[in-house]
Amino acid sequence: MNPDKVVREKLERFTDLPNIGPASAGDFVRLGFTHPRELAGADPRALYDTLCRLSGSRHDPCVLDVFMSVTDFLEGNPPRPWWQYTEQRKHRYGDLRDAGVPAAARKLSRSSRLVESETPAACVAQEQ
Repeated sequence: MNPDKVVREKLERFTDLPNIGPASAGDFVRLGFTHPRELAGADPRALYDTLCRLSGSRHDPCVLDVFMSVTDFLEGNPPRPWWQYTEQRKHRYGDLRDAGVPAAARKLSRSSRLVESETPAACVAQEQ
């Protein structure tokens, strides 16, 4: 959901969270969550690494930015666009290549499935 439209008191679905569309909502289900409030206190890097392991591929780093935005919001901070977390993510976590991905999947992902990108434009298409 667009951060400007989030209503903290009405968090019933994952898509009620800031920056969460259907694809990211599905990621939370894949990670074993059933309600948005279950994400309170979650470690965004652990969520990202687990998602990469479960899928067998490294997700774009903007996914971690989205997870950071959600956990920050659930800590009581105002909703903000995910791209406002990019610099913080780069500073905190550095290079995310190969994060949480088994060696066999890394080899495949480099050859055919992933495009290395740090630009918000590359991530916007994932949530639209």
